Amino acid sequence: MRIYLAFLKRATFLILIVLTTTIGNSQTRYEQKVFSDIKMKTYTYADTLKLDFYSIKKDTVTKKPLLILVHGGGFSGGKRDNPSEIKFCEDMAKRGYAVASISYRLVRKGNPLGFSCNCPADQKIETFVSVSKDILKATQFLIDKKDKLEFNPENIILIGSSAGAEAVLNTVFMKNEFSFKKLPYATIKYKGVISFAGAIVNANYITKNTAIPTMLFHGVKDNLVPYSTAPHHLCEEDKAGFIMLDGSLTIAEKLEQLDVAHTLVVDKSGTHNWASIPYSYTNLIAKFIKQNVLEKQNIQSTIKVKHKN
Repeated sequence: MRIYLAFLKRATFLILIVLTTTIGNSQTRYEQKVFSDIKMKTYTYADTLKLDFYSIKKDTVTKKPLLILVHGGGFSGGKRDNPSEIKFCEDMAKRGYAVASISYRLVRKGNPLGFSCNCPADQKIETFVSVSKDILKATQFLIDKKDKLEFNPENIILIGSSAGAEAVLNTVFMKNEFSFKKLPYATIKYKGVISFAGAIVNANYITKNTAIPTMLFHGVKDNLVPYSTAPHHLCEEDKAGFIMLDGSLTIAEKLEQLDVAHTLVVDKSGTHNWASIPYSYTNLIAKFIKQNVLEKQNIQSTIKVKHKN
C-alpha cells in the first residue's frame, strides 16, 4: 500500500508539472504574465554599445519570440536601462518573450544644433540612418547567439519610443530608400513593429514587400513627431530643419490600403507624452503580438483612448 501511495503521489506531482507547463506555454503564454523568475544579462554588441537581455530562468521553450526595445531621448539622451524600460522588459519577459533593450550611438548628444529646427534636414536623415545601423547590428549580434539565447530569429519584433520609434519604423519600412539601402540588413527580417509616438521619412516606401503587422500609439496634438503628415517639430519651411514626416495616422492608412494587420491607439488630446505612456500598455501590446504576429491574424483596428495624467 505504501508503495502504491508513493507511486500515486509521484504520478500526481508529474501530472501537475505537465499541466502547469501546458497552461504556461500553450494557453496564456505570450499574452499574460505566467512566469515570475526572470534573469538579465548585459552584452556588448558593437564597440562600446551594450544591450540587456531578459528571459525566463530555466525555460523549456527554446524558440520564443524576441522583442527588441529602442529607447527615446531625441537621439541625444535616454538609456536602455531607465526604470520604465526595465519594468517594461521584465513585464514582457514574464509573459514568455525573450527581450533585449539596446543602447545606440547618441549622435546628437552635445551638438549645439540639437535635433529640432536648427538641425539641417540632411543631418536628421543621417541620424535616422545611424540608429537604424545600430539596430541592425544589435539584431545580427542576437541572431548569431540565437541558440544560446533560445529565441526564434524568424519572430523578431521591434519596439521603440519617440526617437526610438522613429528609428524602428525607418529600419523596417525605409530599407529600399537610397539612404538606408547601404545598411547591413543581410537576411534580417522583422515580423512586427510597435511605435510609441513615431514617424517615418516617407510612407510611400511601405509596400506589400515591406509591410508587417504594426502597432502605433500617438497623441493627435503631438508637436514634436507628427500624428499624420507634417513637418518634424512643426518647423517652418524656411528653417534648416524643415523635413516632412509621415506619422502614425498616415502609416495606418497605408497599411489599411495594403490590407496588413495594424492597430492605431490614438488620444485626440494627447501630446508627445505618448512616447512614454505605452510602457504601461503591456496587456494590449502582448495581445497584439500574440494575435497578429504569432497567430498571423489580420486584425485592423483603431482604439480611441484618453489618458489621464
